[in-house]
Amino acid sequence: MPSVLDQRPARVAAGPRPAASKRRTRMLALPEARWALAALVLFLIALPLDLLGAPAWLWAPLYATVYVTGGWEPGWDGLKALKARTLDVDLLMVVAALGAAAIGQVLDGALLIVIFATSGALEAVATARTADSVRGLLDLAPTTATRLLPEGGEESVPADSLTVGDTILIRPGERIGADGQVLHGASEVDQATVTGEPLPVAKQPGDEVFAGTVNGTGALRVRVERDPADSVIARIVKMVEEASETKAPTQLFIEKVEQRYSIGMVIATLAVFAIPLAFGAELQPALLRAMTFMIVASPCAVVLSTMPPLLSAIANAGRHGVLAKSAVVMERLSQIDTVALDKTGTLTEGTPCVTDIRPRPGSGLDEHELLALAAAAEHPSEHPLARAVVQAARERGLTLAEAADFTSAPGAGVTATIGGRTIQVGSPSRLAPTISMNVTGVVQALEDEGRTAVLVLRDGAPVGALGIADRLRPDAKATVAALTELTGQPPVLLTGDNERAARHLAAEVGISEVRAGLLPQDKVTAVQAWEALGRRVLVVGDGVNDAPALAAAHTGIAMGKAGSDLALETADAVVVRDELATVPAIVALSRKARRLVAQNLVIAAIFITALVAWDLLATLPLPLGVAGHEGSTVIVGLNGLRLLRERAWTGSLSSAGPG
Repeated sequence: MPSVLDQRPARVAAGPRPAASKRRTRMLALPEARWALAALVLFLIALPLDLLGAPAWLWAPLYATVYVTGGWEPGWDGLKALKARTLDVDLLMVVAALGAAAIGQVLDGALLIVIFATSGALEAVATARTADSVRGLLDLAPTTATRLLPEGGEESVPADSLTVGDTILIRPGERIGADGQVLHGASEVDQATVTGEPLPVAKQPGDEVFAGTVNGTGALRVRVERDPADSVIARIVKMVEEASETKAPTQLFIEKVEQRYSIGMVIATLAVFAIPLAFGAELQPALLRAMTFMIVASPCAVVLSTMPPLLSAIANAGRHGVLAKSAVVMERLSQIDTVALDKTGTLTEGTPCVTDIRPRPGSGLDEHELLALAAAAEHPSEHPLARAVVQAARERGLTLAEAADFTSAPGAGVTATIGGRTIQVGSPSRLAPTISMNVTGVVQALEDEGRTAVLVLRDGAPVGALGIADRLRPDAKATVAALTELTGQPPVLLTGDNERAARHLAAEVGISEVRAGLLPQDKVTAVQAWEALGRRVLVVGDGVNDAPALAAAHTGIAMGKAGSDLALETADAVVVRDELATVPAIVALSRKARRLVAQNLVIAAIFITALVAWDLLATLPLPLGVAGHEGSTVIVGLNGLRLLRERAWTGSLSSAGPG
């Protein structure tokens, strides 16, 4: 199977997500999408003309064009498969559609053609968009790097030419060009693309850094430890490709028996025609019986048994902010029995905020005064922690004093003069490593609760501490409870964040199994281990680091608001409105759709069996056979459309669990 990177042309450069018009242009560049759209438009024009009793010369040519535009490609593919001694169900559908047209049931055949053409186009579009997003991931790593020369000086070289042992200079704000180890300097690195951690991580000599992550305000000298082709970013690309290619091809339930059904139907039709002739029957009655048999035995009702419930569920979920990318996805969602949740951006909002304000007793400051002092000092800083402190002060309507003599020490904090006094805000271990025990206790208590502690000093003396954490989504606990009820076991937390913060959050929402400090390949390993045990895993995530696990899982759902392009395109479904509670709702809805599919298959089987038996054991009048065939198709179609009702979604939302 060719790589997804070989299926579409490369993007020229990284940039913002394409506008809707550009996405539509890209989709229409696919021949499958153009043919399917043409068939659908022509069908929608012909249908009202036919139903309103217009002359046949108005609508018949339109239907004929539907057969050509929507059926030639699957028909041609089916003929090629037949040449390879494989009877493809697409070819059978085209033959059934032509058979229906041959006895005057043009509308039935055209509808069948449109369904199959649309399904093939959706699959092609999904494949192309995933390939584009995988390519876009490569743009996270810079194309050039600054290499330091042994004899002194520096040179700019292509990042992919770096070798293990080279030393590179990373200036403030630059993306790191290779995986390596810090030799000199101190800074804070935003490595959310790799680990998913919500806050920048302090780096000093001896620490590991990753290609594609963003350096903060300090300069770093880094020794290259991995070949660029083996960097974490490059391995993420490779893992997504491999997972997409090796993931077992999934088919809808009815397609799993397509070969046997197709061969059986063709053989049976030929037998119904040939055997009476062998015993001296007239040609026309034998042909009419065989044609009737082909119509009543054709899988139109069976196909419609599967598609309307699943497509109705997709449409209903889409109205409520969840985009399932295909009917196959909806079926897979109904099968999951294990859920793995990411932490940052999934269970949490992905934005740090001040959760605790703890003045030191005897400092003379209350909570508002301590926060205002810290915010005034942090105001000139662009650090995410500083923005969280300033935002907290603004939310409380506090007035911030003017800061003078502002300085920032990477990895340590900031210093400023406020009202003639020196104020320092930053890391407790860097600002005041020998602070008194009562302050140490406050800091330790904050860190034990999964917070990032920020110490505030006035003229060198601690006056209090702030706790900063990623805010938990308000519906996180109810979602975990609902998923537990649906699957029979609590979800598992998979995160690149630190163990202490992960376990504290897990305890808040009711998760007992936690796997923290994971790189992307570690998440994939965990998912593959569950899949090897026969479990069908749903992974819910949002970042680049989640994309390989989303691709490897039985089903992947991406949170849309803060989700990376790669996660959104790799996932099977996207929560567009960023409401976590819709995850268990769509799982419950998919299970309703699966039950309706089973009901429809029983109805279709009863009709087909009865009509075939009538045709073989007696003489089934052709009009009655067509009526019975069409009746079964209408019944299963209407039954499937029940999931379009608002009640189907609200019922899923309530049955999914608390909240």
